[in-house]
Amino acid sequence: MNHIGDASALPVTWWKSSFSDTGAQCVECGVVDATGRVVAVRDSKVPTGPALLLSFGALGALVGAVRDGRL
Repeated sequence: MNHIGDASALPVTWWKSSFSDTGAQCVECGVVDATGRVVAVRDSKVPTGPALLLSFGALGALVGAVRDGRL
């Protein structure tokens, strides 16, 4: 796992989950490279803040852990 200090510097299109409410505490994701192997995750309220850079598999594991209550 890596990170970048200013997520707005990444050349990605950000999206939120369809389950996100307007104004709620949300994260946004964006595919970083053309292969789709790296995904950036940032706080939607702080678009110029840091972003985590995760493999697609690591993102799936993170989402699963949150969904299952392990995190």
